[in-house]
Amino acid sequence: MNIFIAGEGEVGEYLAKMLTGRDHNITFISSNKEFIDALDSRYDLLTINGNPTSIQTLRDAEIKNADLVISVFHDEKTNLIICMLAKQLGAKKVISRINSIEYLEEKNINMFTNIGIDSIVCPERIAADECIDLISEAGATEVYDFDGGKLSLQVFQLHSRAKIVGKTIADVVENTLNDIKILALCRDGLASVPEGKETLKENDYIYTMVKPKGKEIMMDATGNTGRQIRNIMIVGGGRVAQMVARGLSGINITIIEQNAEICNQIAGKFGNHVLCIHGDARNADLLVEEDIRDMDAFIAISDDSETNIMTGLLAKRLGVNKVIALMDNVEYIDLAQRFGIDSIINKNLITASYMTRFTFSGDVSDIKFLNGVDGEIIEIKAKRGSMVTKRTIGNLPLPLGVVFGGIIRGYESHIASPDFQIREDDKAIVFCLEGTVERIINLFNKRLIF
Repeated sequence: MNIFIAGEGEVGEYLAKMLTGRDHNITFISSNKEFIDALDSRYDLLTINGNPTSIQTLRDAEIKNADLVISVFHDEKTNLIICMLAKQLGAKKVISRINSIEYLEEKNINMFTNIGIDSIVCPERIAADECIDLISEAGATEVYDFDGGKLSLQVFQLHSRAKIVGKTIADVVENTLNDIKILALCRDGLASVPEGKETLKENDYIYTMVKPKGKEIMMDATGNTGRQIRNIMIVGGGRVAQMVARGLSGINITIIEQNAEICNQIAGKFGNHVLCIHGDARNADLLVEEDIRDMDAFIAISDDSETNIMTGLLAKRLGVNKVIALMDNVEYIDLAQRFGIDSIINKNLITASYMTRFTFSGDVSDIKFLNGVDGEIIEIKAKRGSMVTKRTIGNLPLPLGVVFGGIIRGYESHIASPDFQIREDDKAIVFCLEGTVERIINLFNKRLIF
């Protein structure tokens, strides 16, 4: 696939990192020479230092040959112009990053289709949805549903209260083979695919594939049964916070925001279940005064990563059970988790992850890049005559670092086992450590490269 990326910043770099080495021809266009030079030195792609809103620049880059154009500048107007020009010049598909939530409304989507833009992506919307999912599954540090929840990826950190600390992985899954599968184990920042004999320790992270019934089993096994979220404190009153507040009906929410004007805006948007306090959340006395010790969850989603880390750690120290922090710097993720923050959201990473799914064939229907490990999990459909339909899972030539989690067959879902036979049109959920996705995709196609 010929892919053109226009932009700069972390979303642009994540896209470059994710897409290079995947049998794509990548061309990156940016007027930011320092950024372009940095990409040149790190990744195997073609870079063009030029203005991507210039028709001549796009023509010289041969944008007419593009299978996909992705524009990820911070300014949405720039992205929309680039995508419209690229489509007019012959690009097959274009995707624009946006900031305005108004554009995502159902009544407005057709306007973008009519001007040639195939998809619009809002990082704030994706981050807010992830926050809401994490609150809905209070015991997990990362959650992702496949096919409407028929199967789910759930990540748990094992605290001292977890019943399965001290047990082997084989012990954990022995009586739950039909509802749960442990895909990976992350210990001290290092991820591995477990064989079953490993003993689980406090502070381990386990990556699990679960059916709906398996959620309750894992909540009990990890000591999270009975945890309900009724009261939440949010740091920052920006777009992400407001989308989270709108999506969490029936929960009492206290927002701490430094900007008085934003506080006034929030006061007029929501009902009595949302209270906005004008103040600095880094002030521990303010948090105590606003009853932080009575909060079931704390979400730090201000525009400043350092503030989010600092207030998240403060909330943990003051006894809040569930702490979620938004941070832009991926380097902070492992450190923040080590210090006790339960869940990290990096909107740049999840935005790049969302956009990457457009670069796969139609057989890959979903992909999720994971926090804290160099890995991803994909949903892929089996083609007629492919190797996966000819051999049971246990007899497939799987690369190291690959685990089949589950299979969705029509309305049914199954946890993968060595003797399971995948059929044509089944959708498999596969966990892949870095560098193995393309080889798995080949297993689901007729061409076999091993």
